[in-house]
Amino acid sequence: MRLDKYLKVSRLIKRRTVANEACDAGRIKINDKVAKAGTKVKEGDIIEIQFGDKVVKVEVLIVKETVRKEEAKEMFKYL
Repeated sequence: MRLDKYLKVSRLIKRRTVANEACDAGRIKINDKVAKAGTKVKEGDIIEIQFGDKVVKVEVLIVKETVRKEEAKEMFKYL
């Protein structure tokens, strides 16, 4: 699954366009490498998102195309 779509489906970032902009600005890393919006996400990847001066680090547990709001938290684990 594409990184921008994963961020939206998992609700780490609310909108896909915002996820795209964050990727273009180089604020998102996968496994310590700056990632583009089209980068493929797989289970076990470590995603690091920079929100201003705050950094959120998560591990991908599940990759699903669609998920209900309540189940979105189960797609990743905070590190």
